[in-house]
Amino acid sequence: MVTVGDITLPISLIGQESPPTDRDAATTVKTRSAALNIHVADPFADERWNELVDRHPRASAFHKRGWLKALQRTYGYEPFVLTTAAPGETMNDGVVFCQISSWATGTRAVSLPFADHCEPLISGSGQIADFLEWLRTNRSRQRWKYVEIRPLLPFEAVNNAPESSSSYCLHELDTRPSLEHVFHHMHRDCVRRRIRRAEREGLSYEVGRTPSFLEVFYQLLLITRRRHGTLPQPKSWFRNLLTCLGADLDIWVARKDDLPIASLLTLNHGRSVVYKYGCSDARFHKLGGMPFLFWKLIEESKARGVVKVDFGRTDSGNDGLIRFKDRLGARKHTLTYYQYPGGNKRSVDSRTSETARQIVSVLPDSICEAAGRILYRHMG
Repeated sequence: MVTVGDITLPISLIGQESPPTDRDAATTVKTRSAALNIHVADPFADERWNELVDRHPRASAFHKRGWLKALQRTYGYEPFVLTTAAPGETMNDGVVFCQISSWATGTRAVSLPFADHCEPLISGSGQIADFLEWLRTNRSRQRWKYVEIRPLLPFEAVNNAPESSSSYCLHELDTRPSLEHVFHHMHRDCVRRRIRRAEREGLSYEVGRTPSFLEVFYQLLLITRRRHGTLPQPKSWFRNLLTCLGADLDIWVARKDDLPIASLLTLNHGRSVVYKYGCSDARFHKLGGMPFLFWKLIEESKARGVVKVDFGRTDSGNDGLIRFKDRLGARKHTLTYYQYPGGNKRSVDSRTSETARQIVSVLPDSICEAAGRILYRHMG
């Protein structure tokens, strides 16, 4: 047996030049074609994971060590990587998970908590089937309630794929065309005119990653979450993201004179940017602060060679936000999450949800923050 974080796995050792550490393990899984050795690696201690994320074309900001470290620091989740690479070999594939241990929602393996998507970094559908077989074999041994994978691309060609658990809309904007082309393909009334209105109103913007930027962002987040009737993420989550991701994170703030009216938090990886969080003061929506910030994000991203802006996932029932992202000129497609075993679909009774929104809307900020610290730990 070997322990990776809090995960205890049965192993069959692979011949190697030096004895394995408690962070390296392998389990032999019998597949239809051959025996496959799956190794468990620690993404914090194993530099090969960083190297794979840096060079793999499907890697994103969510695969980064900084995102994993923020999850661990904030919520106590334990990350681990499954790979066919034995210790000392080049890591050419990897699927990263976090183990979530919760008395409220059960112990489970998720790839990855709070990430919009986390594509398995592998070579094809045949290989993902082998990893899935490993997960099926080990799920009961690890006492995981279920395993969830959140790929960017659907498992359409995967034999015996897990059951789909939930679906979302994902919007991506190709920034390779000229700025004039990108601007022209935005909605004339709902986006372009609002950007021009913001410019006439003299809105300014700043980009940074200091504690003062975080404070401005979080105060606007509290306002937005109260307006939507949802609990805010704990401030420690954003503080840890800021610390762990460093230059791979930016906070954007739009101001009217000296007053912050809108803010975005974005994640950087290679030639792509992910819009992860946004918030605003509804009293100033008529000034066009959010469209203005999105346009500045596109302008600056293109200037530094970014070819794709990922506007993130949207709940399928959130028609208003889907329309807004459509009007930015972004391409929309379906994002599907998968679970094994099935039967763990997320569903909330509409009456219960509405009651919760009403309660949150009248709670003091301090109570909302405290409740968020408790709740998000069990969500993942």
